[in-house]
Amino acid sequence: MKILSIQSAVAYGHVGNSAAVFPLQRIGVEVLPVYTVNFSNHTGYGAWRGPLIAPEDVREVITGIEERGVLGQVDAILSGYQGGEGIADVIIDAVARVKAANPNAVYACDPVMGNAKSGCFVAPAIPELLRDRVVPVADIITPNQFELGYLTGTSPDTLESTLASVDAARAMGPRTVLVTSVERPDRPEGTIEMLAVDDSGAWIVQTPQLPMKANGSGDVTAALFTAHYVRSGSAAEALRKTASSVFDLLAATLESGERELQLVESQEAYAHPREQFEVAQVR
Repeated sequence: MKILSIQSAVAYGHVGNSAAVFPLQRIGVEVLPVYTVNFSNHTGYGAWRGPLIAPEDVREVITGIEERGVLGQVDAILSGYQGGEGIADVIIDAVARVKAANPNAVYACDPVMGNAKSGCFVAPAIPELLRDRVVPVADIITPNQFELGYLTGTSPDTLESTLASVDAARAMGPRTVLVTSVERPDRPEGTIEMLAVDDSGAWIVQTPQLPMKANGSGDVTAALFTAHYVRSGSAAEALRKTASSVFDLLAATLESGERELQLVESQEAYAHPREQFEVAQVR
C-alpha cells in the first residue's frame, strides 16, 4: 500500500507527517510525505522557527512525484492541519491527479479546526474552506465531535444526535466518517468513544479517557484508521485496531511524563495492536 500524505512536519516532537509517517511505515505502508511547513516544533509551545512552505512549492513536489510515474500506485491521499488558505487548492488538485491515475484511490481528510475546549484554532477562513470545498471531495473524514458539528451546522452530543450529524456529513460527499472523540452525557464516567460509519453500518468503541492532552494523537488516529480501512474494507476492524494502538500510545506517553508522544517507543502497539476494546455495532 502507498499513501501520499500532505501535512506539516516538525523537527522536534510528533505532529502532522512527523506523527503519521512512522506508524504507517511500522504497519507496512509505503508513505510519500509531502510537507506543508517545516517547523522546529509544533505551535502549541507558543514559539517556533522555520518556514511555511508556499503552496506553489508544495504543488511542485507533487508534480515531481507525478513525473516519476507513481501516482497510479497511490492507494490513498491523506491530509490534516491546513496552515494557510492556499494549500486547499493544492490538495484538491493532488486528489484529482491521483484519482485520474488510479480511480480506486481514496482521499482521507482530517478536517482540523479545533475542539470543544479551545474553540477554533486555525486561520478564520479555514473552517469554511474545509466545509465548502475540501470535505465534499473526500471519501473519508476524521473529525472530532466539535469539528463534526461545525461541518454540519449541528450540535452532536448524544449517540443519536452524533449519528444524525454523521449522516449530514456523509450527505456532503464522504462515505466514511470516523468521529475521533465522542463525549456523550450518558457515557460511563472516565470514558471516551470513537464512532465509525460507512455504507455498511455504524460502530462505536469505548476506551478509558486519559487525563492528558497530546498534540499529534489525532494525526496518528487519522493515519492508522485510513490505512486499516483501505487495507481491510472494514470500518469495525479499522476502528478496533486504531483505538487499541492510539490508546496504548497515549498510555505510554502519560506514563513517561513527557509532553511529546512516545511515538517510536510505542511501535509495537501499531505493528501488533492488542485489540483490547470491544467494538459494538450501533446501526
